[in-house]
Amino acid sequence: MFRKLISAIVLTSAFAAAQTGIRLEHVTYPFPEKQFEFESQQQSLEMCYMDLSSVDTVSEKAPVLLLHGKNFSGSYFEETARKLSESGYRVIIPDQIGFGKSSKPAHYQYSFQQLAMNTKALLENAGIKGNVHVLGHSMGGMLATRFALMYPDQTLSLTLLNPIGLEDWKAKGVPYQSIDRWYASELGKTAAKIRAYQLDAYYDNQWKAAYDPWVEQLASFTESPDYPRMAWNQALTYDMIFTQPVVDEFPRLKMPVLLIIGQRDRTALGKGSVSAELRAQLGDYPALGRAAKAAIPHAELVELDGIGHLPHIESFERFFTPYVGFLDQSNP
Repeated sequence: MFRKLISAIVLTSAFAAAQTGIRLEHVTYPFPEKQFEFESQQQSLEMCYMDLSSVDTVSEKAPVLLLHGKNFSGSYFEETARKLSESGYRVIIPDQIGFGKSSKPAHYQYSFQQLAMNTKALLENAGIKGNVHVLGHSMGGMLATRFALMYPDQTLSLTLLNPIGLEDWKAKGVPYQSIDRWYASELGKTAAKIRAYQLDAYYDNQWKAAYDPWVEQLASFTESPDYPRMAWNQALTYDMIFTQPVVDEFPRLKMPVLLIIGQRDRTALGKGSVSAELRAQLGDYPALGRAAKAAIPHAELVELDGIGHLPHIESFERFFTPYVGFLDQSNP
């Protein structure tokens, strides 16, 4: 009996491992998944994306491109995409290389320029060559800004939803951290550590069951035998974020820009490695949002009191009402 029990446990563990991979093979996305296959940096890669049509195909508005943050995949835009579709917008939601269901290359030179080029190629492959509304959350805000700077004629509007990169951390005195150190940190992640970080950093120690999927997705990566490759990708993207600021280029943005800023957010890269005095100055989103509005020529600012890093998850209606209003007024 004991041997049978052990055998059952071993088989169950083997099955679970087979179901767990670094491309979220076991996760079903809210909308049909498509694959964009392309060549980049001498290798074949795939970007997974979702393409949700407008419910009103007769008077469909310009498409919306949703760009996810570092600790997420495009799947956390489900409610946003559904509401946009109901409002007459086609919605494109890619997973960037290194994230979600997309390829995790063993070697890749990450830059926001490269990711923007990949995204533009995906849009063209999906038949979108005209203007798009671009929204970026968290790290996606830095990518969205770079996309808008590289392709201003295609960017009809830009929305920055609690973006990181509203300040240049290295210029403020945060010390550089090597990729090897980021890698070691990623290898040490567990489900408990991921949940504890999100509870403190995102949700003000107020947890809801609706937040569970975003812990489960990240935690599932760590259970894969290929996780070291995933961790290496994550380390490389941390280096990209720290060394490639966009904040000094905000004055070059010429399209309408909407900043939606949860005022409780205090996200800042590397704040754990600085003095308490400097740490208190970093990630001041109320001040950073107002400074960004002043720097961007055609910017509007929506401040959401009592909301943290994920307004579209934590308080959807407070996020979506001003957002869709901005989109509607930005259409040709």
